[in-house]
Amino acid sequence: MSSRRQNELRFGMWSDKPDGGRIYRRSVQGKTGWSATYQKEVDAAEQTIRFWQEIFDGDGTMREIHEKFPFDSGHRKV
Repeated sequence: MSSRRQNELRFGMWSDKPDGGRIYRRSVQGKTGWSATYQKEVDAAEQTIRFWQEIFDGDGTMREIHEKFPFDSGHRKV
């Protein structure tokens, strides 16, 4: 389990939820022009609720979502 400070350092961007939780975000640029955004939703105690990855093409259009937690559903085209 990560602490709030560790999540802030690892992800760099976040938004606060009304219930005291947060959604952390981190964007990564790919070598071929595509990009990915990793998102982690936590509750007020910093327990992970959901973790997923959004894949964008070179035009910024979301092409895939990969749910990784609470279960790994693999890549899903959108």
